[in-house]
Amino acid sequence: MRHIEAVVFDVGETLVDETVEYHSWADWLGVPRHTFSAVFGAVIGAGRDHRDVFEYFRPGFDLEAERERRAAAGRPENYGEPDLYPDARPTMAALRAAGYLVVIAANQTRRSHRILDSLRLPVDLVTTSDTWGVSKPDPRFFTKVVEVCRSLRPGATPERICYVGDRLDNDLRPAWEAGLRTAHIRRGPWGHLVAEHSDLIAKADFRLTSLAELPELLAEESEAL
Repeated sequence: MRHIEAVVFDVGETLVDETVEYHSWADWLGVPRHTFSAVFGAVIGAGRDHRDVFEYFRPGFDLEAERERRAAAGRPENYGEPDLYPDARPTMAALRAAGYLVVIAANQTRRSHRILDSLRLPVDLVTTSDTWGVSKPDPRFFTKVVEVCRSLRPGATPERICYVGDRLDNDLRPAWEAGLRTAHIRRGPWGHLVAEHSDLIAKADFRLTSLAELPELLAEESEAL
């Protein structure tokens, strides 16, 4: 009997390399990309919300309003197939072929949701925080994760759902509180910063340097049951 029934993926720095998007924000703000990146790193290294970085360059910055201005100027948030990490599509395809329910559920805008849909990824469902009206780390987000998984796979109770993400604050901790299993991917700024955190070492079911490791790890766990 397989213990894990559903695998749910975060997007930013889990499936998608966000370098291009953050560079586009630096360009929009009119600051050198390396300066934006350095301040970004300092902000998240201090444990603050990454959106605080914009305040350094434009006090009173309104993220939603600026997204609308960018779109009106013909420079909306945008990413595509080249921005997917190379292991993302093959891993999701392998998991789905092995019989797992594969879902994408992350803090993303409606535009990002449309982009994800357009990529025709090998998943059973794509959904996002803007679609649900609730964002991580709100516990209601993970309640929704469980609800949609169980609607598609009745056997997908919380302990049979594995949430895959790079962040401790937004991904793993609220997933644990909801009773989910977890896999941490060590990449992107958050992924590297928290990779050796004691909570992660003690509680994460799987610690990955590549998503490609996950199908085999899940298969090994199933064989051991």
